[in-house]
Amino acid sequence: MESFEVVESLAGVDPAEWNELAGPQPFVRHEFLSALVECGCAAARSGWLPQFLLLRRSGALVGAMPMFAKSHSYGEYVFDWAWADAHERHGVQYYPKLVAAVPFTPVRGRRVLAAGAAERRSLIRAALELARQSSSLHVLFPMEDEARLMHERGMLLRRTVQFHWRNDGYRDFEDFLARLSHARRKNIRQERRRVAEAGVRLRWLEASAIERRHWEFFNRCYRSTYAAHRSSPYLNLEFFVRIGARLPESLAMVLAERAGRPIASALFLRDAATLYGRYWGAIEHVPLLHFECCYYQPIEFAIGRGLEVFEGGAQGEHKLFRGLMPVETLSAHWLAHARFSRAVEAFLEREGAGVQRYVDELCDHSPFKA
Repeated sequence: MESFEVVESLAGVDPAEWNELAGPQPFVRHEFLSALVECGCAAARSGWLPQFLLLRRSGALVGAMPMFAKSHSYGEYVFDWAWADAHERHGVQYYPKLVAAVPFTPVRGRRVLAAGAAERRSLIRAALELARQSSSLHVLFPMEDEARLMHERGMLLRRTVQFHWRNDGYRDFEDFLARLSHARRKNIRQERRRVAEAGVRLRWLEASAIERRHWEFFNRCYRSTYAAHRSSPYLNLEFFVRIGARLPESLAMVLAERAGRPIASALFLRDAATLYGRYWGAIEHVPLLHFECCYYQPIEFAIGRGLEVFEGGAQGEHKLFRGLMPVETLSAHWLAHARFSRAVEAFLEREGAGVQRYVDELCDHSPFKA
């Protein structure tokens, strides 16, 4: 017998059952999501009210969707502010909306956690039923097979662009550089040399080698970056320490030091195939250090460990010149108001054609040799 349940915490969900459905990617694992909620990063007071959808069969967990009731559109990286504004201008309430996503994480991955297609379809149908109590349902960065199932249920698909690096069997970083055009190869070598000449040395920490003092320094860097952009950080030290203790095998950190003193840091998560760039910050400005910490170091790391992909995060055409190529990502959307749904559908058709032209143009400027 199947039954659905919506819970605001994963405290009552067996981690082994959840992780069996979630698979290896760290962002949808029980440890990561529960840390976001329990540390107050994704909670009602931050505008991310957890609404985890659970599917049980004879008491056993056979499906789940990490969902949140949102009172704003921050921290999503698929921008719908114009849709919200249009609703409000016509006297139609847009918030709260229902979002199936990993908060603050523009990374493709499973959003419908289930072993079989039948369970995935059941979860999508149940999520849409829940969304009828709000203005809309938005599933951010799902896998393509999930997006197809959502499209079958009438959800609108939206395409956006990220930049990912792929390992083409490179022996080392020099082998990677050898595949680039002369101009790009020369530019990267100059940038790396300038960082080294500034007296900066880089080192990696992994798993349990990342101690609390490292997390405290990283959190200082992370918060300073947000302060420089006059915005508030989404995450906190408690969250970083929590995932450091509960997901150590998924974590890697690069420290930049000068004269033996740390001045910058970048955090990455990983699974068996992919390295995910997440956060960076510095307490001292060194020209080009961001590129070294956030692109060149992780590319070297990925090559050295035989990883297939390095995902550099959302947006940023400057990544193209450093060997990260454009990749289309998907989101799926359902809007309760028929008039707005039709308007959004027409907009997405135009936007999708523009995205395709944009990707084609970017590929015409590939940094790799012809």
